Formats: sequence, structure tokens, C-alpha cells
Amino acid sequence: MKAADRLKTIEINPKTNRLEIDIMEQKESFAIVVCDGRARLTVLPDHGETKIITHQGKVKRVKFDEGEEF
Repeated sequence: MKAADRLKTIEINPKTNRLEIDIMEQKESFAIVVCDGRARLTVLPDHGETKIITHQGKVKRVKFDEGEEF
């Protein structure tokens, strides 16, 4: 699965500049990344790493490295 498929956009209320998320709806561990007035949510893998890559103070990409214990 590509990172772009894993990142879900979260709407930010333009009047209040706030975002709301019901954490009880999320079944797994997750992370929210906010940059340039945009917010995205991604589910974290059971086994692996999730890296947030930045450049000049802005998020450029989110990389996933997954594996299974043997």
C-alpha cells in the first residue's frame, strides 16, 4: 500500500482553525501530521517504523518500513 493511500485528510474548520477527531472511532494506533494548514491522519503499522521527513520546516513525505517478527 502506498503512503498516499494511507494518509487520510482531516478537515480543519476554517472559521475556528481547529480540527476535531473522535479518537474512539479509531481502532488502531495513529498519528496526525499538520503542515501548511493541512492535516492528515495515518494508521501506524503493527510492526515497523513510520518516518516523517521534513525539509526547511515543512513535511515532504511520510515513509513506512514494515516487517513481521519471525
